[in-house]
Amino acid sequence: MELVECRKEIDNIDKELVELFVKRMNVAKEVAAYKKENGMNVYDAERERKLLEKVEEKAGEEFGDYTRRLYSSILELSRNYQSRAIAPASGLSNAIKKAMENTPQLFPEKAIVACQGVEGAHSSAACQKIFEKPSIMYCQSFESVFQAVESGLCSYGVVPLENSSAGSVTQIYNLMSEHKFSIVRSTKMQIDHNLLAKQGTKMEDIKEIFSHPQAISQSGDFLSSLGRDVKITECENTAIAAKMVAEAQSNTVAAISSELCASQYNLEIIKPHIQNSKNNYTRFICFSKNLEIYPGADRTSLLIKTPHRAGALYSVIANFYSLGINIIKLESRPIPESDFEFMFYFDIDVSIYSEKLPAVIDQLEYSLGANNVKYLGSYREA
Repeated sequence: MELVECRKEIDNIDKELVELFVKRMNVAKEVAAYKKENGMNVYDAERERKLLEKVEEKAGEEFGDYTRRLYSSILELSRNYQSRAIAPASGLSNAIKKAMENTPQLFPEKAIVACQGVEGAHSSAACQKIFEKPSIMYCQSFESVFQAVESGLCSYGVVPLENSSAGSVTQIYNLMSEHKFSIVRSTKMQIDHNLLAKQGTKMEDIKEIFSHPQAISQSGDFLSSLGRDVKITECENTAIAAKMVAEAQSNTVAAISSELCASQYNLEIIKPHIQNSKNNYTRFICFSKNLEIYPGADRTSLLIKTPHRAGALYSVIANFYSLGINIIKLESRPIPESDFEFMFYFDIDVSIYSEKLPAVIDQLEYSLGANNVKYLGSYREA
């Protein structure tokens, strides 16, 4: 058979497949109505397993596996379609709607904001990028930032979430699962690391270098090139590292920190731009205690716990796929104090004004349960 004839035959088959698929989905709609009326669950594991076994066997050895995968997708789409028909408006989607109505139209210019570190920290620079006139309260730890916001001591908190070179800040993800908060903004900043020391210090004088673990990781190539034993000491923040060097009695210590900190603490830049990559960016999030959703929010973050069974994550992703929602980021995180159980962090690309957002929230809460879906906020990037 010629290629043109083959394609013509495929087109005719596809036409029949589409018609049959639409017919099947219309029947699924009737099934959804019956299940809703009789209080039945959408997912029937036994029926789906038997159906997949049957179609695989019917397709034969050559195409059995392909047919099973095809029908797995069809069943997933059918299940999502039925869930949308059955799922009631969740408490979470109602809370999102209410927050949109009650949040001011303009993002605040002034606010008391908690940041980890001391003057000159990257978090404080991010804070000044997000707010025009922030009043910054410095905290000793990331946990203290969350506690300051949760207790009402500060209106907002700003913390680093991930770096383009060193990856996610693990501690922040753990804190996000433990605390009640709402992300209201995010921003990306280019991070430039420099080796700072007291005035007049030479490279060969340096015996110990202080910095934050992420900055140390991001400057690994430089540290490896030193070619001699230099003690690397981790501390809470790159600005704290610079302050420690400034207050030290010896000129044998240095810090991996910013140009701003060199000026702030009267230090000399011994070696500039020591980060592994020139495209070294850190993403910071700004969060509040209460749910605030400002106009223009086009990114939503979620923490989702899935059942410990095969295909559980696939089922969650299918909810986004069925609604045409793009997943910007997906990362697994171990659940603290659990035995190899995981939660998943999602960033999704969807406008707060789109009907897709409450639809997917309702579906996820209906299928997983409200306790397994944590809404972290809808926001835009400053």
